[in-house]
Amino acid sequence: MKSKIVALSKNQDFKNLLKERKISNKYLTIYFGKLSDKNNKKLNISFVVKKKIGNAVNRNKIKRRLRNIMNEAVKKILPHHNYNYSYLVIAKTTMLNNKYAIIKETLLADFKRIK
Repeated sequence: MKSKIVALSKNQDFKNLLKERKISNKYLTIYFGKLSDKNNKKLNISFVVKKKIGNAVNRNKIKRRLRNIMNEAVKKILPHHNYNYSYLVIAKTTMLNNKYAIIKETLLADFKRIK
């Protein structure tokens, strides 16, 4: 089965999302909003990890975890979710040393709040 997740690619999309609404918690900040030229059949989401969090291995580990959580969420929890919004997820340093299950729980709780 093909993935229903697509990453943002245009610099303008990132800039527009940073001007939109946001939700923040201990592990990450989620910017979300509607983009005009978006495919409503797929989830537009990008994951950003700043360089100050750690070396490339740690940053890629965080991005892998986030992608895995969102793939599970799209398959199980959000199959009938409205894909009108685009998301920009920016990780914080606290995410590196915490367990996968805790991060997954908080991320999914935030996505339920966004509805």
